[in-house]
Amino acid sequence: MEIVLPKAKVPRSSSSPENLIIFSKPKVGKTTLFADLEDCLILDLEKGSKYVEALKISASSTEEIMAIGKQIKADGFPYKYVAVDTITALEEMCIPLAEQLYAQSAQGKNWYTEGKLKYGSILNMPQGAGYPWLREAMTKVTNYIKMWAPRTIFAGHVKDILLEKNGTEFSAMDLDLTGKLKRIMTSQSDAIGYLYRKGDTNMLSFKTKDDVSCGARPEHLRNKEFQISQINSDGQIQVDWSQIFID
Repeated sequence: MEIVLPKAKVPRSSSSPENLIIFSKPKVGKTTLFADLEDCLILDLEKGSKYVEALKISASSTEEIMAIGKQIKADGFPYKYVAVDTITALEEMCIPLAEQLYAQSAQGKNWYTEGKLKYGSILNMPQGAGYPWLREAMTKVTNYIKMWAPRTIFAGHVKDILLEKNGTEFSAMDLDLTGKLKRIMTSQSDAIGYLYRKGDTNMLSFKTKDDVSCGARPEHLRNKEFQISQINSDGQIQVDWSQIFID
């Protein structure tokens, strides 16, 4: 294979995030935002979309997710966005797949006859031996979902963590995923936004602060926050994604 090295700067191929993570406290309105994003399929893993009119489909297992993906391919990939609601639920859903992958390995061939009976869950194995298999399962499924559309949004819950700064402890908000898996998912994302309510508006922040872990690679999102929705005088929610996805 011939390698041609660039002699000039290569122009950017995209301005908007292709892989976006949005996390928030419960009931802030993530699902409503996704419902108002044109050509966005909501993959509902928590049965939280029944109160919104949207392009939506539910799944309760990784097998169902795989079947949905096959049908999306058969239909010619009709969506511009896929929103996974939520990545926190997806992690839990991937545990059986992690056990299947482990059982297919040489060291895990007796999992269902001995290990499963002994530990109950692969995550209960000593010294965290089951977590690499969960990461493998999660990576397998998320990479598969990313093939469904040009842009993928992963919704997540908030986890409160205790930090210390200058000898003072304080509570910080972070994405609710397990250890190394959180680092893997966030490193693969183009932007991580924290959604919060401010009066009658919802704000989406990409600002990294002491108490919130956010960030973005796209220049128009970097260290900024946006009003993404507002309740008008008629009680209707007006959503504006145009400042997030600009191309």
